[in-house]
Amino acid sequence: MTLAQGCRLPVQVHFDDLDAMGLLHNSRYALLVERAISVYWAELGWNFDPAVSAFQDVFMAVREFKITYHAPIVGACEPVVHFWMERLGRTSGVYGFRVLSPDESVVHAEGHRVNVNLDRATFRPTPFSPETRQAAGLLLREAVAS
Repeated sequence: MTLAQGCRLPVQVHFDDLDAMGLLHNSRYALLVERAISVYWAELGWNFDPAVSAFQDVFMAVREFKITYHAPIVGACEPVVHFWMERLGRTSGVYGFRVLSPDESVVHAEGHRVNVNLDRATFRPTPFSPETRQAAGLLLREAVAS
């Protein structure tokens, strides 16, 4: 996969994201990924409120989050989160991601995140809507590779 595939968005590391050594705290990498993915979907019209969301699928939970750290982020800065969809199943989707330096020359961390689409009433997995499938399809590895 090349850097041109998927979506790349800058995110902010603030002073309060740092640990006592001035490094981005390990738990904040997940937050950076979450912020980038949220911005992507919000720009497409996704909203937590189903009454105003362009998508009926507004209730999702993270099932799994795996991250491997390669190089620390030092100080407040604006790294880039590069993400894509590895797979979109019936009720769950797998995002791949990398947290990169602002110039994208250093991979600080990489991993994957699994989301499950939930029924609002039962909290049970439910199939993705056609609208969500179409929008997520833009991020699918196979779609961006061709």
